[in-house]
Parts: sequence; structure tokens; C-alpha cells
Amino acid sequence: MAQSPWLKKAQAVTSRAGVKVIPHLPESLKRLMSGGRAITIDGNTLDPSIQVMLVAQRAVGMSSLAVPGNPTATRRQNREATASLDETDVHAAHIEPVTIPGPAGTIAARHYRPADEDAPLLVFFHGGGFVFGDLETHDSACRLICRDAGVHVLAVDYRLAPEHKAPAALEDCYTAYLWAREHAAELGADPDRVAVGGDSAGGNLAAVVTRLARDNGAPAPTLQWLIYPVTDLNGTTTSRTLFADGFLLTKRNMDWFENAYVDGSGIDTTDPRVSPLLADDLAGLAPALVITAGFDPLRDEGEQYAEKLRAAGVTVDARRMGPMTHAFLNMNALGGQVSQSNAEMISALRAHLARA
Repeated sequence: MAQSPWLKKAQAVTSRAGVKVIPHLPESLKRLMSGGRAITIDGNTLDPSIQVMLVAQRAVGMSSLAVPGNPTATRRQNREATASLDETDVHAAHIEPVTIPGPAGTIAARHYRPADEDAPLLVFFHGGGFVFGDLETHDSACRLICRDAGVHVLAVDYRLAPEHKAPAALEDCYTAYLWAREHAAELGADPDRVAVGGDSAGGNLAAVVTRLARDNGAPAPTLQWLIYPVTDLNGTTTSRTLFADGFLLTKRNMDWFENAYVDGSGIDTTDPRVSPLLADDLAGLAPALVITAGFDPLRDEGEQYAEKLRAAGVTVDARRMGPMTHAFLNMNALGGQVSQSNAEMISALRAHLARA
């Protein structure tokens, strides 16, 4: 019973105003609100702001990223969650809708323009387990990337499962990348510096798009920016066991995402089009910036992919953000270690593209 006042306060931080309060709370209060103890696993200590957020979400019935078996509820939940973390004071110089001719109709996209013209272009694929996510859930993240990296961002609203099975998402993303290469100058970007990137499922898609470009003789991306990517749908890594529950992305979520994406598609989960870690040949691919999170079930397979790229002779910059969970890109409003981690990886993106 002694914890009930803190639980009530934790519930409050899930509101839009409450989330913005978290960065300003004393560390001691954050610990009290989240049970009075730090969480340290496998040498990493969970960021206290994320710890408070997780307690708050559980208190109002949000125990993970998804409502397995219910795409509509999952998409609604994540739109609401990301809206509560939106940073309205982060601005791009200009934002405009873009339409791209796709393999199954028009692909919606959104162009974020930086202040400087002739800057690099990042073709960005959002995360969401191939099931949820859209231009709105990652709007704040794309504005942040555009502003702080000083790059054009073309966010791609690819088709989602289970309505559209694999390889629909990949076909849309690859088409969008080729379109971006052809139209970069029209967007005001440098046509010689076009990168691909994405978080989670989007990181998976960016990795596979990079390999398809090589295999098809298309221009290679300047960089592949893989943010806590899923690289093996059948992964059995230590991190998938350690963080199977309680840290936003759960095993139950991942099982459902996998089924929604590939079941009935005719594509096996070991196919490199959905599990890029299992590709036989990674030689000759674009340089990679691979970001993982210490409390993410996808941590180990992301790092395994970085190592496999490096072994194939690919230039790799791999960075683990130890205190972070999955989806920290969308949590920048929490400040502290979250915003520091985002600042580090966006700064690295900027540096890699500036040297390209």
C-alpha cells in the first residue's frame, strides 16, 4: 500500500503534460516512483526516466508495444504513445508531402528539409514490427534528425502487415530508395550522398534495401544507418531471453510481428529478405552505422550483424547505448540519457555523411 501514491503519480506521467515533467524530476523521486531501486542487467543500468515511464505505462494497462492479434488497437496505442512524447519545439526548415509511384499504387512519403541546401538525403523507414508505425508516429524523430544532423529526411509510409505480407514493405522501401536517388536534386539534396536508415523493422528494411541495391547493380547508399534493427526473425540470442518481458518490446510482440509479416507470404523466416543476418554474402555493401540498446531483446542480433558486416570487409561504426530500451529514438522528450543517446547517434550520422 505504501507505493500507491507513487503509482498514482506514475499514472499521471503518461499524459502529455506528465511526460514532459519526467526530465525535471529529481533522480531520487524517479527511483521512488519506479520501486526504489535501479535495474542493472548484463552490465547495463536502465535509464531512470525510462524506468519511470515503463512503470507508468503498466499502471494504465500498456504492458508492451503491441496488442497481439489486434493491428487496429496496436496502431492506435502507438499513435497515442508517440503523440504524448512529441517535441513540438523541434522544427525542420520545411516539411511537405511527397508521393512516390510504387509497385502497388502510390507510396506516401514526407520530406523534411534542413536549413542548408545541397545537404545529404536520408531515406528513412520507420519501425513498428512491420505492423504499425506511420508518418505521424515518427514525425518528431524525423524532425529531430533533420535539424540536428542537418540532412534532408524522406520518411516512407510503406505497406504494413498483416494486410500486406512480405515482401510488400521491402518492395515499397526499395522503390522509394531508387526514386530518392533519381529525384534527390529536385528535393534540394546532394544526389551523391543518399543514405538509408530506420529503426527496428525499419532498420531491417534499410539493411535489405542496401543489399538489394548491390545485387541489382543500383547505386549503393552512402550509408546504412541501422537503429536497433531486427536482423533474424528466428533469433535465439541471449538478449532475446534476458529482455523477453518488461522492457517495452516483448517476446510475445516479436512472435506476433513475425507471424503477421511472413505467415502466408510464401517467404520463410530464414530468407535473407526478412532476416538479413542470414545472408551468405555481405561483401561490398555500403558503410554501416549500427546502433543497439542495452535493454533491447534485439541488441545481440544487431551487434552480430555489425560483426558479420565487418568480417565481410564493410566499414562499420557500431555503438551500444547501454541504459536504453528499444524505441528510445521516439522518447527524446524524456531528456537526460535518452536525449544524450539520440544526440550521439545523430551526431555520428552527420559526421559519416559529411565525410562521404
